[in-house]
Amino acid sequence: MAERKAEDGAGDAEERDLKAAGGERLPEGRSGVRFKGWVIESCKRFILNSAEREEWEQRLGTSHLPEMVFGENSLCLLHEKSGFKIHFNAFDALEGWKRESLPPVEVPAAAKWKFRCKPSQQVILDYDYTFTTPYCGSEKIDQGIKVLSDDSQCQLTWEDCNEQIDLVALGAKEPILFYDEVVLYEDELADNGVSLLTVKVRVMPSSWFLLLRFWLRVDGVLMRLRDTRMFCAFVNEDDATPTVLRENCWREATFQGLSLKGIPSECVAYSDPSEISQKLPIISHEKQCLKISR
Repeated sequence: MAERKAEDGAGDAEERDLKAAGGERLPEGRSGVRFKGWVIESCKRFILNSAEREEWEQRLGTSHLPEMVFGENSLCLLHEKSGFKIHFNAFDALEGWKRESLPPVEVPAAAKWKFRCKPSQQVILDYDYTFTTPYCGSEKIDQGIKVLSDDSQCQLTWEDCNEQIDLVALGAKEPILFYDEVVLYEDELADNGVSLLTVKVRVMPSSWFLLLRFWLRVDGVLMRLRDTRMFCAFVNEDDATPTVLRENCWREATFQGLSLKGIPSECVAYSDPSEISQKLPIISHEKQCLKISR
């Protein structure tokens, strides 16, 4: 009861801050806000049922999917002036997994995993059973609502840049007008770790910020973290071309490699990726800026 009252109190404060900043909640039945020219909305539903899984397998050209796929979960950020929309969903992420097709991670438990389905049917692990994806979001121009001053077609491109997201500044105390976390898919790797794709967003009076995170832990073998961070400052509400920064960072290490550096190698120490992220070596890191051209 006390927890429920605390949540209600936090929600009321969030509502007051949002109204004071000039924003509004989305209509009943929708989760999100309209603020500074953006509509930011999350959707959380159930996992795919058996019929839906079969349909997805056919569309993706695979017979393998994560244990829990939240097919209707999504996060969408729409800039109303330009019609620019960026959204996150499980299907596009799994398309990225299928396209990249990393080699399977070799694990001591592989012999046992060959019987994941039925003891009488061996499963050959000749695919990336970790469901690692290079996915960093889907974007498009929604021509149905675009209200630019001319009818020319818009082009979206992510260009390399030197500017980076100021994470220190993001840590400054500022009211959170909207926050949500959406799970896209998850697999416990037959109780030998975790493969998890989530996206979180928070909206403040000065900006919005999101983190798309793929987290992999194959117990005793490997940890992999692929983070996509996006940031947009609210500079001018009438601006038809918002500035969106994006950073993609891939970190990875073996348990053996961490142990050689004196870092604990017990699996229990790595339940939270945020606690280990800075200890994992960077494989690649790119900084980009969104360009909307006509």
